[in-house]
Amino acid sequence: MQRAAQQSNDTFLGRASVGIRSLSDRMPRRWKEILLICADIVLLLFALWASYALRYAMWAPDITLKRIVLGVLAPAVAVPIFIKMGLYRAVVRHLPGAAIWTVARAMLLATMAWVILVFLLEMTGQGIVPRSIPLFYFVIGSFLIAGSRFAVKQLLTDVPMQGGKRPVLIYGTGQSAVRLAGALRGDGTRQVVGFVDQDPQHHGRDLAGHRVFPADNLSTLIDQYDVEEIVLSMSSISPEVRHAVISEVTSLGITARMLPDIADIVEGRYIVNQIREIELDELLGRSFIPPDPALLSQVLEGRVVMVTGAGGSIGSELCRLVAKWKPAKLVLFEANEYALYSIHRELSATRCEVIPFLGSITDKAAVRRAITRNGVEVVYHAAAHKHVPLLEDNVIEGIRNNVIGTLTVAEVAFEHNVSKLVLISSDKAVRPTNVMGATKRWAELIVRQKATDAKTLGREQIFCAVRFGNVIGSNGSVVPLFKEQIAKGGPVTVTDPAMTRYFMSIPEAAELIVQSSALSVGGDIFLLDMGDPVRIGDLAENMIRLAGFKVRNEQNPHSGIAIQVMGARPGEKLFEELFYDRANAKPTKHPKILTADAGAIQQSRVAEALERLTEALRREDELAAKEILFSFIADREAKAA
Repeated sequence: MQRAAQQSNDTFLGRASVGIRSLSDRMPRRWKEILLICADIVLLLFALWASYALRYAMWAPDITLKRIVLGVLAPAVAVPIFIKMGLYRAVVRHLPGAAIWTVARAMLLATMAWVILVFLLEMTGQGIVPRSIPLFYFVIGSFLIAGSRFAVKQLLTDVPMQGGKRPVLIYGTGQSAVRLAGALRGDGTRQVVGFVDQDPQHHGRDLAGHRVFPADNLSTLIDQYDVEEIVLSMSSISPEVRHAVISEVTSLGITARMLPDIADIVEGRYIVNQIREIELDELLGRSFIPPDPALLSQVLEGRVVMVTGAGGSIGSELCRLVAKWKPAKLVLFEANEYALYSIHRELSATRCEVIPFLGSITDKAAVRRAITRNGVEVVYHAAAHKHVPLLEDNVIEGIRNNVIGTLTVAEVAFEHNVSKLVLISSDKAVRPTNVMGATKRWAELIVRQKATDAKTLGREQIFCAVRFGNVIGSNGSVVPLFKEQIAKGGPVTVTDPAMTRYFMSIPEAAELIVQSSALSVGGDIFLLDMGDPVRIGDLAENMIRLAGFKVRNEQNPHSGIAIQVMGARPGEKLFEELFYDRANAKPTKHPKILTADAGAIQQSRVAEALERLTEALRREDELAAKEILFSFIADREAKAA
């Protein structure tokens, strides 16, 4: 009964508040000022009457003509001072807490002016205005004038929660946060309950009609206001602080979203109230370094560039990047018809000439046609089979595509004097325990052999490889799998919670690959700085929280999404590595790119091993092919990069 009455009261207050807001929104500003002046006159008259009532301890003090004159003089003196002090210029809805001091100063001046006027009229000696009256008048008047404004502000802004609206906290107090709060006033699904900020200078302030709370009180605020969503507006803070805040917010088990940077809003990629999801790389805390335009321009601008595997995760991002840098021509080499169609359609609106080429990298004639017909100068070789368990079951095809395919592309590029070939390698090429990693190591050796051949013949051709770990969101990787499982309600399956992997975003990887190619002198194996490795168990938990769910565990056994441990799959390593020997890694002029001392390579041994491997593939002898694949790498590991 009591709860029903409370709900009825809240509904009435909510409707009244909405009605007042609607009337305020429709009323011209001049009318609002006149209404405020009239209200102040009434309040000042009441303040003067209350001062006399307090002084004489009676509700109806003796009213004389002279007291009536004094009553009229009080607001007549005060209103011009209030106008001069700007009390009618401020928008009540956005009135800051500091406005109370402006009201107090204005009221003090008004009281002093009134006292001087009374003195000039020589009324003070007649017992009409006792000395305590101005003090009472100042205190009561200040309270009424300030209180009325903040009461109206409360009605206009802090509306009781409306049914069906999600209570939202905004983390941050910058320009974009204020604009978001304004945009959400007209939103039918969310209602702002306040701002949160780490800066003590902002705590307790009123911003855009809402209070700013300390970030330390975040969990308390969530419980107090039943907050269902936090929107982060932190475009100007450091990546380290942003990562810490995102980690804290996502651990609270509520939906967390990110407000676009002001640059994105200005460029039209978003509007303020289109809040985006927090990206996984933001949660992982990777610091972003803008690409060096000189390096990108050096390799791409005015060049004919071919990307193999153009429809894949890395390949398509490389194509997007190349298209932005005004190449003479971009050749999309892809074996999958639909993938080729998709990336070609996407890039067809760009200003550069885009040539789709459907073919396999194992088809030497097709590779030759693509290169010679278009006069290709730079090749980014991203085509590869990369799914570890699948290649364990399809050894012959994995070797044929990743090893022989790389050999084919490298040989044709060498024969037709392509100026630069860049292999996209993998951290799985370091001490490989699976077919995929071993084929990538072979691909590195093939590219290095061609670099040695070019130097021996005095050619200026450059062959190099770029080695890095997992990219977030790539086809067949763990991140899309986790997203799919979370969308279905779980469980999220992990092979081993302690397993670690390196991660970076696809756009960052593409930019670093191209910049690495600009730094190459031939034969290099570049290593991209992947930051710290990430535990797969932690990744799964963070992605569950990022989606707005809780993790089902011993502390929370009856709700949320569970994590199920499946055990390691064939060929998987518990820990991935980027280096054979970290001591051999050397810095380059780019802080995110290292180069490995790859050591000498014996051309005859590589050629002999390739011949034996090709023969095993011709016979479809999987056991022999796999033995050759791993034994040759094992023989080289002591000297390898």
